[in-house]
Amino acid sequence: MHFAYVIRSKIDNSFYIGRTSDLIARLEFHNSRTKNTGTTRSKIPWDYFYTLEVKDPKIAGKIEKHIKKMKSRTYIHNLRRYPEIARELIKKYS
Repeated sequence: MHFAYVIRSKIDNSFYIGRTSDLIARLEFHNSRTKNTGTTRSKIPWDYFYTLEVKDPKIAGKIEKHIKKMKSRTYIHNLRRYPEIARELIKKYS
């Protein structure tokens, strides 16, 4: 399985949106001060805020791109609040 995900920094409540096939390893990477040299390193620690499981990595990528394009904290909160949004995203990008 593959996932589109949103993590939230415990430092400043900022969000990062990504995709992965291994949620555990990916969060460990984001929270690693030695392995992570990217944009999320400065805001460690991170927790998962939202995950959406899909069957195809291409669908996960399209959903990741869609969420990023929205540029909205409200939209991210609504993803968690309203499961029908996820169903529509999967339908749209499948």
